[in-house]
Amino acid sequence: QVQLVESGGGLVQPGGSLRLSCAASGITFSHYRMGWYRQAPGKQRELVAAITSGGITNYPDSVKGRFTISRDNAKNTLYLQMKSLKPEDTAVYYCNANYATLIYWGQGTQVTVSS
Repeated sequence: QVQLVESGGGLVQPGGSLRLSCAASGITFSHYRMGWYRQAPGKQRELVAAITSGGITNYPDSVKGRFTISRDNAKNTLYLQMKSLKPEDTAVYYCNANYATLIYWGQGTQVTVSS
């Protein structure tokens, strides 16, 4: 059974930092392209960071320079370090695993940026 379990979300003030984690089980983690997506109320889910099995990363302009994705294949864990957070970063953040036609999602973790 595949499980992606996110943690690390919460309430943070503008300008603050958070680190999200995604613990994966039931997959050969090192083979998968991993990503973080987010969905704000009334908006479509969007990619915020991705990392290939080889460690190549990709970010949209909205988070480039503020968010850093990384993976620890020995721990089957994906991370998202977020800094200089803005109110518009408020959303539910989802972990995603993709290998060929196989796609898995976590249950999401809420990130709220507010003073």
